[in-house]
Amino acid sequence: MISVDIDQLYAWINAFLWPCCRVLGLMRTAPLLSESSIPVKVKVGFGVLISVAITPALDPMPNLPTGSFASLWIAVQQVLIGMALGLVMRIVFAAVQTAGEFIGLQMGLSFASFFDPSTGANTAVLSRFMNTVAMLLFLALNGHLMMLGGILRSFEVLPIREGALDTNGWGVLFEWSSEIMVSGMLLALPLIIVLLTINLALGILNRTAQQLSVFAVGFPISLTTGLLLLAVVLPQTAPFLSRFFEAGYSTMAKLAQALAGM
Repeated sequence: MISVDIDQLYAWINAFLWPCCRVLGLMRTAPLLSESSIPVKVKVGFGVLISVAITPALDPMPNLPTGSFASLWIAVQQVLIGMALGLVMRIVFAAVQTAGEFIGLQMGLSFASFFDPSTGANTAVLSRFMNTVAMLLFLALNGHLMMLGGILRSFEVLPIREGALDTNGWGVLFEWSSEIMVSGMLLALPLIIVLLTINLALGILNRTAQQLSVFAVGFPISLTTGLLLLAVVLPQTAPFLSRFFEAGYSTMAKLAQALAGM
């Protein structure tokens, strides 16, 4: 006769519940996986499937009652860890969207915006376009698999355990967030330089030939030049974005090590 005591039942539930909390936390903030166009049931089902697959390979879990406050605190920690790891890669795409905002502002397309369900706010058309290109490149480079591999390796560096996380680990996430402005500006810099030069030339032309309406001439020139430069520069951004993705994977590992106090 097979008998199961309450401690064994707690161990089975915890072995699945805590890894699932970390995986679902990642899917809440990670790019591509957190898109609002994906149904919630599909996200939860995918997270549960990953958790079932990785549970047998994980280290033994703390022996705690599932309904205790200590168990609840561990679950909250796992959700925070997963969301922090997902935010690392989300920052990469936020930098791409920032570059699109910078370029659209110089081209005169900053007023062309629409509601983006993924961000819950109005987003410039050019910013959304560059984000879509980056997302396609992310899929082409198997970035989604690398990201899932990062969350799986985090269980080795930062196993599920009792105790608090190292608070210095959150500083890694705050430091990485500076890449939104830095990398966004670097990505948009070639077009900004050319468009700024054109605007400067139009300003000088307005002072020398005041009868010429710069507002009527400058906007079509800036828009046409920006679109031509975008067609030339955008295909060349693949190496930059590839290195940026690699930096994101490295930061995920660095964040897990910092939270573990290593």
